[in-house]
Formats: sequence, C-alpha cells, structure tokens
Amino acid sequence: MSNSSGSQVWLTQEAYDRLALELEQLTTRGRQEIAKRIEVAREEGDLKENGGYHAAKEEQAKMEARIRTLTDTLKHAVVGDAPESSGVVEPGTVVTAHIHGDQEKFLLGSRELAGETDLDVYSEQSPLGSAILGLKIGESTTYTAPSGAEISVEILDVETFQP
Repeated sequence: MSNSSGSQVWLTQEAYDRLALELEQLTTRGRQEIAKRIEVAREEGDLKENGGYHAAKEEQAKMEARIRTLTDTLKHAVVGDAPESSGVVEPGTVVTAHIHGDQEKFLLGSRELAGETDLDVYSEQSPLGSAILGLKIGESTTYTAPSGAEISVEILDVETFQP
C-alpha cells in the first residue's frame, strides 16, 4: 500500500506497532545485511556479469521502497481501536456487499491494517472504497471501475473489524 497522497491512514495499535517494528528492523539490521551482501558480491570481481551483486542491489532497492512506504504510512497514521460499526461504511469496517451480482466481504482500509487476516482489502481511495464510504446497510450505488465499466454495489452488512 502506498500512501504517497499524504492522507490519513487508520491503524489499530497492533498494526502500528507491527509496522514500526518492521521499519526499525529494515533500517538497522536489514540495511547492514544488504550492505554486507553487496560488498561481498562486489569483491567477486566484474560487476557486469555478477548476478549476486545485481540481485543484492535489486533487493536493496525494494527494501528502500518499503522503508519509504512504512515511514509515510506511520507518519500519517491515526491509531485507535476499530470503529464500532453503526451500520455505516467507514474506514476500518468489514463490509459485506453485492458487487456486480456477487456477494463479497472485505475490509475497508489499508492493507497494512489487515495484518494476518485473509479478508480482501479495499482502500478508501479506491474506486469502490470512495463510492461506498458513508453508505448505510441496504443502500446502493454505482462506481466506475478502472476498465470503465459501471459496477453496481449494494451494502448488505457493516461489521466492526476484529484483528
């Protein structure tokens, strides 16, 4: 999940702590380990044909991207308990809806919030998320999918998220 828009991200305390720990591990031990791997690979000679060196550099780039994502997410995080469901779709609620004729159950929020849950996750900024935000059980709307198709959505249930 990228939060480059700088908008707020709702997280439980558990999710915030888990992400903060991951960030700390990446910026300390993770960076040290990748630097050692790059140095060892560099000592093997010709960098043009050094697969280990290029793999380590690629892993370093992915790790630095993750560090940027985590830093931005934590900077914009609003930490608190999952909102008690009042039958209104809001960030941090589990929504059951008919979407284009299929029944789906998903978490509205950030992928980082979902943690170990196997629920699908839609952000509030996604076409679906922004279309249903604020709807009540029984209400319907349509949204435009990235493909350009108009998709109908009916809210069947809104529950409190249990991490």
